[in-house]
Amino acid sequence: MKVGSCSSTGLELRRRRWQMPLFSRWQMLLGRRLSPSDLLTPRHRGPRALEVKALARASEAEKRLLLRLLAPFPRLLRTRTRPEQASRPPALSLGGDGRLQRRHRWIIHRPLRAGPRTSERPSATFPRAAGDSPEPPGTTAMQSGGRQAEAPGRGPRVLVVGGGIAGLGAAQRLCRHPAFSHLRVLEATARAGGRIRSEHSFGGVVEVGAHWIHGPSQGNPVFQLAAKYGLLGEKALSEENQLIETGGHVGLPSVSYASSGVSVSLELVAEMASLFYSLIDQTREFLQAAETTPPSVGEYLKEKIRQHMAGWTEDEETKKLKLAILKNLFNVECCVSGTHSMDLVALAPFGEYTVLPGLDCTFPEGYQGLTDCIMASLPKDVMVFDKPVKTIHWNGSFREASAPGETFPVLVECEDGDCFPAHHVVVTVPLGFLKKHLDTFFEPPLPTEKVEAIRKIGFGTNNKIFLEFEEPFWEPDCQHIQVVWEDMSPLEDTAPELQDAWFKKLIGFWVLPPFHRASHVLCGFIAGLESEFMETLSDEDVLRSLTQVLRRVTGNPQLPAPRSMLRSCWHSAPYTRGSYSYVAVGSSGDDMDWLAQPLPSDGKGAQRGFPGGSVVENLPAMQETRAQSLGQEDPLEKEIATHSSILAWRIPWTEEPGGLQSVGSQRVRHD
Repeated sequence: MKVGSCSSTGLELRRRRWQMPLFSRWQMLLGRRLSPSDLLTPRHRGPRALEVKALARASEAEKRLLLRLLAPFPRLLRTRTRPEQASRPPALSLGGDGRLQRRHRWIIHRPLRAGPRTSERPSATFPRAAGDSPEPPGTTAMQSGGRQAEAPGRGPRVLVVGGGIAGLGAAQRLCRHPAFSHLRVLEATARAGGRIRSEHSFGGVVEVGAHWIHGPSQGNPVFQLAAKYGLLGEKALSEENQLIETGGHVGLPSVSYASSGVSVSLELVAEMASLFYSLIDQTREFLQAAETTPPSVGEYLKEKIRQHMAGWTEDEETKKLKLAILKNLFNVECCVSGTHSMDLVALAPFGEYTVLPGLDCTFPEGYQGLTDCIMASLPKDVMVFDKPVKTIHWNGSFREASAPGETFPVLVECEDGDCFPAHHVVVTVPLGFLKKHLDTFFEPPLPTEKVEAIRKIGFGTNNKIFLEFEEPFWEPDCQHIQVVWEDMSPLEDTAPELQDAWFKKLIGFWVLPPFHRASHVLCGFIAGLESEFMETLSDEDVLRSLTQVLRRVTGNPQLPAPRSMLRSCWHSAPYTRGSYSYVAVGSSGDDMDWLAQPLPSDGKGAQRGFPGGSVVENLPAMQETRAQSLGQEDPLEKEIATHSSILAWRIPWTEEPGGLQSVGSQRVRHD
């Protein structure tokens, strides 16, 4: 429920004898009497719920008055969210190929006591260096189940773990609110942005991470931010571009090369793409199904392809080529979903994506311009770089020498020994990192349901390989080169050894716009285990293999080798361990909802967020959160009592990959 806005969800008051004067005072302040039909009043004694139906019709000012009246009695308030709102919050954000995936995040918190605004209180010291840090965990008083909030007269100390787009977005929202002036963002590396990573190379800027804005239109919060900061070109901002419907699918190639060295008919490619994407669209029919047979997207697609094959009348060679084209499209979908195989992606939740209009666009000066603008809006001392976190000690009671008598429920211990006590911690690290460090990153360990959710949700790798040439071998108007391996079929489950055929997972190359007259650069995409194996090879081995591939498919054994190469290695990156997440077979959107729940969850602390009960969720893969349109009212900016609130709000999230990455639109599996 979003209290303080025009939400129609109910507010419940636990009825006790001494509660009625509050209601009478509300009537008086509202200046009107409520009719009996406005209330459902139980006649018998004992704690029962009294539902104020009139709240749905109350104005914003009236609701604020009610909240202020109830501020001294936090236990009287209980928000209730409709099931459909809890399980499928509206989200726009972008990752991967433009899909939204309801990702995982949570917040370790304590309730904020009602009181004067932080600007009226003395400033609290927030340690930034080892000399200012509290005693290490071994000597710090740890008391299980501690429920201490910030000391009276001081503002809460808030830590954001992770300086990717999600962490930066969280910090920006918090810094705009006067109640959260004591804020630090701990970033493990020397730069902010996470998997949004633009590098100067080949005489221009290339995107090693997030690449496109998918669905660049007014419903896309990333597009709105980019437009607000003046980071997009005239074409991307045009109304015409925003109205184009792409269906959320990758466009057709400019040219298609077969492994035998011949060009593939673009008409045949278009026929198979039409079949494949129509089947992808059909997966939405399983959204509300209790059970699906088969359970995975890959198995469903293969079953339907077998049915269509029965009607193919061409010769065997053409049928084989059709299957090879379909295999390439399967690999494209693996890049889009961030998975090794579509057999790993659950069928029922796959339809939770939603598609935004707009032709995909890029940032002329680099995607990192977006994170740079957010960084520039933060106070200078908020970001702390090169501070990898080792363990988050939560649900305890910690002290520091500089604040005698004050206790903190959370202590963040860094790898270099520095410790940061806090009242609230927002975790925005990638899911791949959590999977790798699950046993040591939280103390005490996370609840079982969160641990199981982290283990069940899929997280894959998507990488890019940039090749620079002295002269282009492609036509001037070429934008996308498809590579089809004629010995591959989606209906064959046997896979060749990685060292012998890793490059066959490469879906093709996109031609980058020239940075200058002598700039000729291709960008290839590869996902899955083959992508991870590629990271283990030397630059020379990768360059040699791709040179042989290009000579083979173009039929030109004398094709000059690329003069330079650049590649991403997201799986090897210690603080990402992959690109982005997907709902795997055996998991569901409910697992992401479990991850979205704040901690502790024993009912002794506040379990709801600011009005709306929205939770800043740990954005593991490419950082996602439940997103709200930038045109909507920011719950943090509402002047309401913080009697039972946690640090929670809605921020745009993105998928920052290394493959078909983007930030933009598309399937709302929430997300």
